[in-house]
Amino acid sequence: MAKFVLAGKADCPYYAKAELLADVLQRSLPNFRVHKISILPAEWKEWLESTCERNGWKHNNSPLVWRELVEQGGKGMLLGGFSDFLDHCQEYYGITSDMSTDVMQRIAAENLETQSSLTAEERHCIGLIQPLHVWITGALSLTCQILIPCLLSAEVFPKAAAVALHLLDLEGDEEEMQRLKMDVEDLAPSVPLQVIVHTDLDQAFHEASIILLLDDFRNDAGNETKLRVTTEHYREYGHLIDGRANKQVKVIVSGDSFVNLRCSLLVENAPSISSHQFVAIATQLENEARAVLAKKMRVRPSDVTDVIVWGNISGSFIIDLQRAKVFNYRGAIRGPASFPQKWLETEFQQQVRLQRAVVVSKTGHAAAISATNGILRVMKAWHGAYGQDEVFSVGVLCTGLFNLPDGIILSVPVTFMDGKWSVLQDVTVDKKLQEELKRCAKELQQVCHNKAPKTK
Repeated sequence: MAKFVLAGKADCPYYAKAELLADVLQRSLPNFRVHKISILPAEWKEWLESTCERNGWKHNNSPLVWRELVEQGGKGMLLGGFSDFLDHCQEYYGITSDMSTDVMQRIAAENLETQSSLTAEERHCIGLIQPLHVWITGALSLTCQILIPCLLSAEVFPKAAAVALHLLDLEGDEEEMQRLKMDVEDLAPSVPLQVIVHTDLDQAFHEASIILLLDDFRNDAGNETKLRVTTEHYREYGHLIDGRANKQVKVIVSGDSFVNLRCSLLVENAPSISSHQFVAIATQLENEARAVLAKKMRVRPSDVTDVIVWGNISGSFIIDLQRAKVFNYRGAIRGPASFPQKWLETEFQQQVRLQRAVVVSKTGHAAAISATNGILRVMKAWHGAYGQDEVFSVGVLCTGLFNLPDGIILSVPVTFMDGKWSVLQDVTVDKKLQEELKRCAKELQQVCHNKAPKTK
């Protein structure tokens, strides 16, 4: 796949000529793609200097042409200006351009008029529409890249007139983020979309209505160092959310490590925002438990419903099947009393704990698809896509619940209604479960005090 980026001043005749040559190549060659960036003359110099500085290039004129190394995943390769692009097309594809000067100038004038009109229309629309500001951290993660196309569908934000998608990755570089921005813009969703990328916290969480925190900070120095780095970042995130985000913001924490702790740090450091607006995702664990149970009973995972996850999502958790049902098992509905009890007591919980590790070992990367599915289910529920009978496992602040210590984020079963969650009341918390929840709370208290829990 050959993907070229063609950028130029909207009134530049050579940009017009290069643009039409690229169109000819795209129509003629199935594996040739071009992304065009038309810049108003007044903005060209600043844009060109910024782009060249970011990529380490030297170029002074319009147009600017480079090739994205799609298959290699490497840095973009600068071709140069119009003459360089023309030479490349002649040498590699045997195609040239014989456009006259008069035609070049006429098309350049049309380009300028069109770009000026589009810019004015865009600014007018932005002035009329209040976009939904959606922030995603860990934007270069595989989970984020799978999530974005689904997130921009009408069913996730059905009432949004426009979306401002802010992609933040503190471990990414500007070039990677710009490539991601281009890919997202090429989705061309039905809802008006503005994509803004960030590699620092200068503007983080301004006007945020939705915040999805996906960053599991990579660190090879050990668990204690990763815990310290995560704690520092999430305390700062909490302060920024408190001071900059919409007071009705919905905040979702997902990932593989310290999920409860990360959510707890946000709640603690954003005191002006209700704790009911923060949740940690346990639906991925739910889905993994459903897959394990379905395999044992020889049904599909979709045939298993109402699995509950309690406790520390990234540590000691309990899979509770007291409300679970299995459909299409020998043509009948099966409830907890019919499940293989010995297997449940001896192997089930451990198999669920290993399920994600098995996926990672076989695929070589995080279980991003199931993580995305879990996030989307909670997002849709929070925006009214499910009925009040649908049960979800999410980490929430459990103050006053189940005789647990204050200030602890634990996964519990909830339902969503009218944009709010409430803890499920129709559930039995027996003495055994109560003790296990206390053990989970103690483990989280140890983590919160920067003490790694003992390995079992």
